[in-house]
Amino acid sequence: MEKRLYRSTTQKMLGGVCGGIAEYFDIDPTLVRLALVAITLFGGSGIIAYIVAYLVIPEAPQSY
Repeated sequence: MEKRLYRSTTQKMLGGVCGGIAEYFDIDPTLVRLALVAITLFGGSGIIAYIVAYLVIPEAPQSY
């Protein structure tokens, strides 16, 4: 089965982007969320990256 990146429907707080990335890489979603916060605080581009990812990454199908 081919591994695909989807927005999570179970591990979501806002849009499911961080949860989907965590499921794809098989890591804890909290680590992805902390990385996003760090990128936002230190680089400033975290919010824009999240919005772009939300628009580009499809939501997981129901059978996922």
